[in-house]
Amino acid sequence: MHGPAKQIDVEQTSGSGASVGAAVDAAAAALINARLDRLPMGWPIWRLVLMVALGAWFEIYDVFFTAYIGPGLRSGIFTTSTVNFFGFTGLGAFVAAMFAGLFVGTLVFGQLADRFGRRAVFTGALLWYTAAAVLLACQHTAEWIIFFRFLTGIGAGAEIVTIDSYTTELVPANSRGRSFAFLQAIQFSAVPTVALVAWYFVPTAPLGIDGWRWVVWIGCAGAVAVWFIRLGLPESPRWLAQRGRIAEADAIVSRLEREIVARTGSLLPEPEPQPPVVQEAEVSFAELWRSRYRGRTIMMLVFNFFQSIGYYGFASWVPTLLIAKGINVTHSLLYSFVIAIANPIGPLLSMTFAERIERKWIVVGSATSMAIIGLIFSRQEDAALIVALGVAMALASNCLTFSYRAYQAELFPTRMRSRAIGAVYSISRISAMFSGFLIAFCLRDFGVTGVFALIAGSMAIVVATIGIFGPRTNGLKLETVSA
Repeated sequence: MHGPAKQIDVEQTSGSGASVGAAVDAAAAALINARLDRLPMGWPIWRLVLMVALGAWFEIYDVFFTAYIGPGLRSGIFTTSTVNFFGFTGLGAFVAAMFAGLFVGTLVFGQLADRFGRRAVFTGALLWYTAAAVLLACQHTAEWIIFFRFLTGIGAGAEIVTIDSYTTELVPANSRGRSFAFLQAIQFSAVPTVALVAWYFVPTAPLGIDGWRWVVWIGCAGAVAVWFIRLGLPESPRWLAQRGRIAEADAIVSRLEREIVARTGSLLPEPEPQPPVVQEAEVSFAELWRSRYRGRTIMMLVFNFFQSIGYYGFASWVPTLLIAKGINVTHSLLYSFVIAIANPIGPLLSMTFAERIERKWIVVGSATSMAIIGLIFSRQEDAALIVALGVAMALASNCLTFSYRAYQAELFPTRMRSRAIGAVYSISRISAMFSGFLIAFCLRDFGVTGVFALIAGSMAIVVATIGIFGPRTNGLKLETVSA
């Protein structure tokens, strides 16, 4: 019914030359989307997702070195806990500064991708947070380290939003879940890498320079190299088409079609008819609160607020939580590395069921698993069991992450996708920012058990929010989901 109804709307606009031109652009944009959705998920598309993931690898490296250089920062610069809740000498302030920057990056700068394009924003964001990280590692006071940590967060936040929009728009409807799982598998291989690098460098001082500084600089060097690789990425055809730049979108899709036909030796199926694409040059935040999207906006705001407490409450504090259980710094970093290996493995395993199980139920199942595993983890003393449960926690948390990133990007239309993702995702940065202080105080007053009770409670709210209110999205065209 959507096709004929929309077609009538287009025909009704044909009373003037301008209206006819707009109708033609809307139909042409719909054809671009249809051509993308009928493509098989072959190497030409996987290659583009891989190129996106390589840049995102360093963004994840940057976000997660918070946990692994934490023990090094506690040596003369930061303390584990503070007397005042908002103390700037505590490690919690360093964690909070990153998330404060991520909040600004996702909310303020993420929307730029809707106006200037996905490619321009994630390419510039990579350089932004790399430069800020280089300067961060040159600082010697808590205040300046916090300031530059805030700046790195801005760049990383803008890139996270744009990458999710780009990936969602690039791949066909029946492969979005697998694509996000693959993207995250590549991205999160950075976690065991940074854990291994930190295990080697943090307890030492090569050339008389603190080991944690080397951890930061090593990531920056690789990010610059990948920036050049990323220059070969095309713009999102869906975004170009929605902006009325049909010829550019057509050129990109035509190239993908030729590459796929050349590789498979088979002709592509005819594109399925799709409703014309609404052409809007400007989109405001107010649209998120209109009746069409208000419910989804509120649902994802609640979800993101609580999921980040659960996710980063574990991920950003693994070595510190292990130390609190009586494990020394060196062994804590070694065990953290073993746990971190699960981060890319989880999404790779998830590729086998990402399109078979409805996305919302993957989110619900992952959050439930995190709550249960975390509570069991908090009660253990045996090192082998601690590591095994830590691995299970990492598997569940990364299954949660890839599925909700795909899910929230699907819920909103192309014309406002980055703005919407940034708006709902930004609230998670506020909660993660405060969770740094909250977990530091929970750890001091209630121990590791108190920390995981907080995580379990947060995951329970996540389960209820998505399980009750979340729509289904698997295999549906983006235009159908957003409608």
